[in-house]
Amino acid sequence: MADVLTLTGIRKRYGGGKAPLIEVLHGIDLSLAEGEFAALTGPSGSGKSTLLNIMGLLEPPSEGRLVIAGEAAHDLGDDARTRLRNRYLGFIFQFHHLLPAFTALENVLMPVFAGHGRVDAADRTRAAALLERVGLAEHAYKQPVQLSGGQQQRVAIVRALMARPRLVLADEPTGNLDTQTAADVFALMREINREDGTTFLIVTHDARLADSCGRQVRLVDGSLKN
Repeated sequence: MADVLTLTGIRKRYGGGKAPLIEVLHGIDLSLAEGEFAALTGPSGSGKSTLLNIMGLLEPPSEGRLVIAGEAAHDLGDDARTRLRNRYLGFIFQFHHLLPAFTALENVLMPVFAGHGRVDAADRTRAAALLERVGLAEHAYKQPVQLSGGQQQRVAIVRALMARPRLVLADEPTGNLDTQTAADVFALMREINREDGTTFLIVTHDARLADSCGRQVRLVDGSLKN
């Protein structure tokens, strides 16, 4: 099975000039195959957020090679990174980051609008179908404030899937939810992974959720541990 993400020798340094140079990632080698459902774990301050930002094309590595869906991405400029990110990646965050002035349906459509500057009837049909799939059809025209925490996070998951990403990066997606709602959201992501073959990498401190993933990747002090 082909890899959807490959990192080779990824290093990240901050500082320079008069400031001391600090390296926070030390030669990361990692690959994710199409259809994997993996957890990224590690203590606070281990570099997980930095690694996720690099994988998500939100910041470049200082050194090393990054390939997403067969396309080299480590040395691209801002515009090219944005195009690649919109084409292949979806994001889910601990805090849903839904736009409060827009409905659930409009929030789901935002990645399409950001990528193409418009949405069409087919996009609206897909967004409505995704909301129905996660049990939110009757809430499509409600604003985030009218939804529960679990419903808001389901909208965020649908938003991440709207553009048919090859890889979804989820940063503590259940960290702000109660235990039962967290389990429901996790089960939804697992279902989408199994049925659609979408690759997921989930950053989590929840050992139970990590144990339920098909694979665990542990980051400690900027290095991967077996």
